[in-house]
Amino acid sequence: MLLTEFLKKGVAALEPLYPTAEAKNIILMLCEEMIGTKSYTHIVEPQYQIDKKGEQPLAEALVRLQAGEPIQYVIGRAEFAGRSFRVTKDVLIPRPETELLVREAIKIAGRIKRMRIPYGKSAEPVRVLDLCTGSGNIAWSVALGVPGSRVVGVDMSEKALEVARSQNFSAELKSTGALAPTFVAADVLDTEQEFNYGSFDLILSNPPYIMEKEKPQLRRNVLGYEPSEALFVPDDDPLLFYRAIARWSERFLSPEGKALTEINEVLGKETADLFRSSGFQEVNLVTDFYDKNRFVFYMK
Repeated sequence: MLLTEFLKKGVAALEPLYPTAEAKNIILMLCEEMIGTKSYTHIVEPQYQIDKKGEQPLAEALVRLQAGEPIQYVIGRAEFAGRSFRVTKDVLIPRPETELLVREAIKIAGRIKRMRIPYGKSAEPVRVLDLCTGSGNIAWSVALGVPGSRVVGVDMSEKALEVARSQNFSAELKSTGALAPTFVAADVLDTEQEFNYGSFDLILSNPPYIMEKEKPQLRRNVLGYEPSEALFVPDDDPLLFYRAIARWSERFLSPEGKALTEINEVLGKETADLFRSSGFQEVNLVTDFYDKNRFVFYMK
């Protein structure tokens, strides 16, 4: 089969689920992953022939995509902050909005690291805690973005932690001297548990925050495939994770520490007020590139 023929067939199959441009990008991603073509191969080589042994895997993958399964689960990876992360159905697919949190976290951690340079070899490493780490995309991005920092990622799901630990950035670790994050099994909602990892200069979190009543607004590929326990909170207690995160921050954020947490845009004021009432200072809402409330920044 010609590559151009498969692209046409694949886009037509996905158009009931996605806008045409998005459907085309999904099929191009699939071909790049499974048969090694580029996004422009069909243009510069219009007679490119798909090898016979590649046709069946592509056909099987297309069936999964037609059923609504996200392309990231089909190919087993997702792009985030310039890196490729392994993903399975046990973890959320990293979102572009979360890259804003990572960029800000790297700025803060980098600033702390530079302030400690005068202490030389006795300088304490920047310590970062990532609550509800999932695939580890935040933890790994900060660890690699600020070499030498010590990052601890926490999640209650052992399957998610297996994915986080399996991320392969060995070459970058070797070339930069960065340290792989430590991933720990713990229930964030258990706020008084023993946690012997000291204090942290920076606490990050992207907890479940979508209310059950918001489900109708979500795409089928999110509702049907991504882990619900990592997405949804009860309508009658939508801030339960933020109360827990506030308590973790009370216990483990250093006196001059800073923190960022991703939030539900419709609960921005309520979430910020929760951290203010918990005694934190300089509590600010941070908007994303759509000017929607996306994070709360706070410090002791």
